[in-house]
Amino acid sequence: MDFSHSLPFLPQPQRTHCQWSEYKLSGIPEVPSPVLAMGQSSSSQPSHGGDLASSFEKFFKDFKMESKIISQEAINSIQSSLKAGDLQSAGSVINNALRDINNAPLSIAVTGESGTGKSSLINAIRGLGAEEEGAAAIGPVETTMERTKYEHPKLPSVTLWDLPGIGTTTFQPHEYLEKMKFKEYDFFIIVSATRFKSNDAQLSSAIEKMKKNFYFVRTKIDSDLSNVKRCQPNKFNEQEILEKIRNDCVNNLKKANVSDPQVFLISNFDLADYDFPRLESTLLRDLPEHKRHIFMQHLPNITEATIDRKKDSLRQKVWLEAMKAGALAFVPMMGYISDNDMETLKDTLTLYRVYFGLDDSSLKIMAKDLDVSVEKLKENLKFPHLLSIEKDEESLGEKLQIYIKKFCSVSGGPISSGICFNKIFYLQNIVLETVADDAKVLLEKQISKDFEDSGQACLPQDVGNENGKSKTASS
Repeated sequence: MDFSHSLPFLPQPQRTHCQWSEYKLSGIPEVPSPVLAMGQSSSSQPSHGGDLASSFEKFFKDFKMESKIISQEAINSIQSSLKAGDLQSAGSVINNALRDINNAPLSIAVTGESGTGKSSLINAIRGLGAEEEGAAAIGPVETTMERTKYEHPKLPSVTLWDLPGIGTTTFQPHEYLEKMKFKEYDFFIIVSATRFKSNDAQLSSAIEKMKKNFYFVRTKIDSDLSNVKRCQPNKFNEQEILEKIRNDCVNNLKKANVSDPQVFLISNFDLADYDFPRLESTLLRDLPEHKRHIFMQHLPNITEATIDRKKDSLRQKVWLEAMKAGALAFVPMMGYISDNDMETLKDTLTLYRVYFGLDDSSLKIMAKDLDVSVEKLKENLKFPHLLSIEKDEESLGEKLQIYIKKFCSVSGGPISSGICFNKIFYLQNIVLETVADDAKVLLEKQISKDFEDSGQACLPQDVGNENGKSKTASS
């Protein structure tokens, strides 16, 4: 199928890598003579290197440290190579960075006594309900002395391990870690539903000696608050109670010789509440840059901040992939949208739907929860019609024109600075923005439903507030 009618660009003359004819799309700045693709050489390269390095620096400067999926060392190396006009070296660094990002496994150990909510936490992080296929079994009794593996249902490179609480074994802390194959984990989450015990403190000390990160998670906070409110409705003050519980946990751990313990109060049934967003930020900050991408994509859409972080991670990846592909080149950005372009976009849309909880299985779960049909749920979403060419629908070519104008007006480039990306770069960003916006629509619907069920009014500022009480959406 020819989609050339979707993109009303002016005809372009034939070009070789030695020739370039400027072209113009109505309302979009003219494109200057482009630099060559990575891996090619040219005596004129250094004159463009400064523009490339400046645009590269500007793009990554906008992301917070914990959101960057490429190390500052790699960013500096790429910039230096670009300034020198050495695109081959810059491309090599980008290629290595993308390889690390794409191949990065993530292994998370969750340990604690039986009945602390380990299984519920593992299910919540994986976006699964207790009765869904593949969910960790929930029960008050430890059923095994062995570690149990739980892969993410849609991202198999992410694995959570349910480890039996150290108090349920006869091992000493260092023996326990060896038995549980501690070297395989990126970090440990130590779970308790009451006070952390001496066993937890000893375990954290052993983990620290192994140069691994660990985090104390106090679960069932919602139950604690409910019980206090029932007993003392007139004196109930949620923030004071939370602070008291947190201080109690921290002080007990300090008495057990844990220095500067990090304690997070969470509800396994409402991850957006309490300290889980803070835990999310902390884990991102502590993880190696190349593992942040897969960690963000595997999280459920609990807040708008989570959705924005997913989008930021993918924006960086799309940018890097565009540069790796030699999109800084004589490859025309303009032109018709080909069948190959459409196939690439379909694959991109399918992948992003999984990342943002818009795949068919997630939509079915969401529709059931909201008591509507999947078709009804899709009525306010844009992604189902994104690649269509139905009559009265804005064509993909028109969307591309609008996006490029927006991109240039907001960023000043990359067209204005000499970078010419292939059109697929812009089209993938259109897909990304569309699915991210749709994910926020579903999140708001879920929040409204949860507040209606609880008999409360849903305030606009509640939606997507990272520290507020946004509710979880399927992912």
